[in-house]
Amino acid sequence: MTSTDATAAGPGRAGVWNLPNILTMIRIALVPFFVWFLIADAPGLRSEAGVWRWAAVLVFAVAIYTDKLDGDIARSRNLVTDFGKIADPIADKLLIGSALVMLSVLSELPWWVTVLILVREWGVTALRFFVIRYGVIPASRGGKLKTVVQTAAIFLYLLPLGSFAPWLVWVAFAVMMAAVVITVWTGVEYVVEALRIRAKGKLQARNDKGQEPA
Repeated sequence: MTSTDATAAGPGRAGVWNLPNILTMIRIALVPFFVWFLIADAPGLRSEAGVWRWAAVLVFAVAIYTDKLDGDIARSRNLVTDFGKIADPIADKLLIGSALVMLSVLSELPWWVTVLILVREWGVTALRFFVIRYGVIPASRGGKLKTVVQTAAIFLYLLPLGSFAPWLVWVAFAVMMAAVVITVWTGVEYVVEALRIRAKGKLQARNDKGQEPA
């Protein structure tokens, strides 16, 4: 499908194989490389802050950039699809989740932070599938802010800060705590939105049923 065809199709009707969705798939494909680089840098699960750690930082940065790029392209070219609305947040969760788990495995981030964020992230994903028959829950502004703050915190943690600026470790922790607060807050917002969509969908279904000819 050409960009002209996609524009004419309107939002949610563009083909799955468009540039934003391909970038989302690339982001998912980068996750195993990111994890492998972190493991390669940490024999015995002790980070050496060497070349493989910097490779992991680079892959994470590229993956995050594709997240911004696919969103910008989808909006500017009218290529927003239902697949993208679901696949994009899943790709984000895979990348963010793998980073959090690996940082905890390497004893660089408390496990309670990782567990709390992952429960919220996958809980929201489950909510999306739970109400998908009634409608799609799009990413909210709060959800986007959450992603930005989480990303900044993880990026600071991934950088081998202790080797050249130990005080920045505390900056990374402070940013991560802000991410935890926003994560919990937006999680509650998504629960409310899911309940609203479900209630609206059930009401519409009852109305449609009542309008069926006898």
